[in-house]
Parts: sequence; C-alpha cells; structure tokens
Amino acid sequence: MARFLVTGGAGYVGSHTVLALHERGDDVVVVDDLSMGHRGAVPKGVELVVEDLGNQSRLREIFAGWTFDGVLHFAARSLVGESMREPLHYLAENVNNTLRVAEAAIKSDCKRFVLSSTAALFGMPDRIPIDEESLLSPISPYGESKLMAEKGLEWAGKIHGLHWTALRYFNAAGADPEGRLGEDHTPETHLIPLAINAALGLGPELTVFGDTYETPDGTAVRDYVHVTDLADAHLRVLDRLALGQGGRYNVGNGTGYSVLDVIKAVERVSGRKVPHKIGPQRPGDPPVLLASNERLIRDTGWKPRFDKLEAIVETAWRWRSAHPAGFETAAPLPIAS
Repeated sequence: MARFLVTGGAGYVGSHTVLALHERGDDVVVVDDLSMGHRGAVPKGVELVVEDLGNQSRLREIFAGWTFDGVLHFAARSLVGESMREPLHYLAENVNNTLRVAEAAIKSDCKRFVLSSTAALFGMPDRIPIDEESLLSPISPYGESKLMAEKGLEWAGKIHGLHWTALRYFNAAGADPEGRLGEDHTPETHLIPLAINAALGLGPELTVFGDTYETPDGTAVRDYVHVTDLADAHLRVLDRLALGQGGRYNVGNGTGYSVLDVIKAVERVSGRKVPHKIGPQRPGDPPVLLASNERLIRDTGWKPRFDKLEAIVETAWRWRSAHPAGFETAAPLPIAS
C-alpha cells in the first residue's frame, strides 16, 4: 500500500482526489489550513493535519513522521480577481508554498510530485483548442504564480531528480456521482454552482458577463471537466511518475459550452428557472477557452467519464440541493478505512 501526502486535500478538487486514492486502497495524509477547505470533506480513515504550509518546522515534522511515496499539491490561493488586488500575496504564497513542499519532499527522498496547475497560464490563447505547446502568457498574478511554480519544479527535476507533473485544469465542475462530496466555496466564483444557487434561491440573480462575444450565442465559451474525471487524471499521472514519466498536461473535455448553455442545462436538470441578467464584459476574459486533451489521453489512457454538460450539471445539482449549507454541518464521509 502506497502513502501519499495531499496538500489542500480538504478543498474541492483535492477532496475528490483524496477520495479516489482512499477508495483504491492508498494511505493518505491531508494537510490543509481549512481557510478554503472543509473538515467534513475528508473521509473517515484519512489523517487530517490542520496546518499552514508556511510553517516550515511543522512541514519538516510531517515528512519526518511519515514516509510518503508521493505528493499531490493542491493548496493555493486561486481567485483570479483577488489576485489582481493582492498580486504580491498570491505570488509569494503560491510559489513559496509549492517550493517549500517540494524541498521537503526531496529532502525526504520522496520523488513524485503532482502540481495542481491552471489554464490561466495561457492568458489570451494564441490558438484554439489550447494544447501544451500553446504560448504561455498569464494575464493575472494567479496564472503567473502557477507558471513560476512549474518553473521551480522543472529546476528541481533537473538538479534533484524530482519526478513531477503539472495538470493544467480548465473549468473544474460537478460533484461526486454518489453524492458524498461537492463544491462549497466562499465566495463562490464558478458559473455552474452560481447558476444552481440562483435557481435554488440560495444566492443572487446570476450575472452573465457579456453577450456580444464572437461566439454562437454571444456569451463566453468554456471547457468544463468533471471533478471526478480530474481526480482520475491525478491518479493516472501519479502512477506514471513511479516510472519516471512526468510532464505537463492540459485537462479538459475538449468541448466548449457557452454561459447560456450552462443556464439552460441547469434549468433542464432542476426544472427551475435561473434568474439572470446581462452585465458588461470583464476585462481580459477570452471569448473561448477550449482544451486539447490529446496528450493526456495518449500518454495515460485517461478518458472523461462525464463528457456531456448535462451529466456534469446533474451531479452538481444533486449535491447542492441536498446540501444547501454545504459542508457546514456535514459529518465526515462514512467510508470504511
């Protein structure tokens, strides 16, 4: 049985990946400061260490207390708008914490490292679909911080022999198909949960930022990848790292859906109207972001299980409607250790 350290494992994508690792029989230790994550998202039988990764002495103790076969690093600040207001904080926290964890792993002879990265590295993309060779030109401190983290890991690989992979997500969406986990952010910034909250009356009327893009219906088009499929991608690249095979991968469905497509899907699934209004375009929002997932499919055999928008929305709707308060009152997941 392998043991893995998962930083940010009480958060959205992190918790779904922890669940996937736990269900296949791996031992998992989660480190999370719970600033964005939730204690109730960590399965029973999984060790949770509540700690800030900036506490380097505690980080050394964690690596001294367990022997890890690999690290999956999700912990990060991830709000693009906030990063535009607090650029130095984002750059310092995201880059420094990644390199601190990588350094602790290297010193403990733990040579597998998976970074949760982002499509924000590509900024205004130079081509669609976006493949791994597309121009890297972040237009936010958040995207820049992830690019700097990737560069740090690249040097760690060249000099210290760290085997690493960066998974560049497009739009993570959906919830555990069995209803055990879901998306619970404060503040919520993702379109699908915002539309669901509006339909449930749990949030304000949804604002559609612009309807004059050069797209079929005038609204921005995005690539939505189910969070369970994302978790599966992490397990696959983690296993490849055991063979010394790393790299960078874009993770998306390869299909684009507009904002109005999402609203209609939520209305079909829920049987409710999504109150919404048209607002101005946000500066720097590309009209289309669409992933090429060909390299990930070719190298790992990964294939999205949830490749249709309605299936993604249905899992998100089912979890949120059953958990209107999110994880606020949730007990640990009832999964045998």
